[in-house]
Amino acid sequence: MAAPFPSPTSMWHTNTYHTLSPTRPELSAQGKNVLVTGGGSGIGAETARYFAEAGASRIALLGRREQALLDTKASIEHKFPNVEVFVAATDITNKSEVDEAFKKFVGDQKIHVLVNSAAIVGPRESVQEADGDKFLDAVQVHLKGALFIAQAFLRHSSTDAVAIEINSSAALVNFSPAFVSYSVAKLAVFRLWDSLAFANPALSVFHVQPGIVDTAMNRETGGVDAVGFEDHVSLPGSFNLWLASPEARFLKGKFLWANWDVDELKARAKEIQSSAQLSIGLAGWPFGDPNWKATWN
Repeated sequence: MAAPFPSPTSMWHTNTYHTLSPTRPELSAQGKNVLVTGGGSGIGAETARYFAEAGASRIALLGRREQALLDTKASIEHKFPNVEVFVAATDITNKSEVDEAFKKFVGDQKIHVLVNSAAIVGPRESVQEADGDKFLDAVQVHLKGALFIAQAFLRHSSTDAVAIEINSSAALVNFSPAFVSYSVAKLAVFRLWDSLAFANPALSVFHVQPGIVDTAMNRETGGVDAVGFEDHVSLPGSFNLWLASPEARFLKGKFLWANWDVDELKARAKEIQSSAQLSIGLAGWPFGDPNWKATWN
């Protein structure tokens, strides 16, 4: 389909495609421990299935609803019996629950891939209409969850681990005055993970707008009916798998849309990696230039 938003690639995808296939040896997850938050349904569950098909050794599913986690675990183990699936009903805004879930899953091993997919919509009110407590509570939910997950990840990650934070185009674009709380939260979450990447350059951190997928959270906002098109859940699921592969390292630190064609991005790898393209910064000013460094570092 024609791209409904400005795109750096001429091809705009709404479904998965060959380059993102878990059957490609370049995308193998053999021997990897993968942890997915929001793993009971939607994008998180689909991401876990793609890592299972790519041969991940162990996959952890964290989320609030235990039955949804168990259902996803059963579906993965039925199709991929060699994959060990761990589940933990976890409120990611509760630090002790997060720490315990990570500790139980990891044991004396390391996490190689984290996909942080958990989120809420929050109140849908403009700045003028917003209830201050509800507005700030929703922002805090996002930030607390991101902070506690990030801290646990740093304690248990391998030295060259991958972290994929599922963000939103709402961090970049003012779609509606009613989404201001969500937009503020997602931009703040981006900055938290971006700061983690800055402090830990051996890690590969990616920020992803996953598409317009018919998930329970999207339905809260009016769903795909509000925009008139839909992206299949297989697109972000397989895109996340690709991001965890060595092929995607040139995009570390970038803000990416799952709809963009990765073959076109790969063809421009040197250009993208050496510039501020696909980064959040001050347009027209060189702070995003990877060659610029603060003199007080």
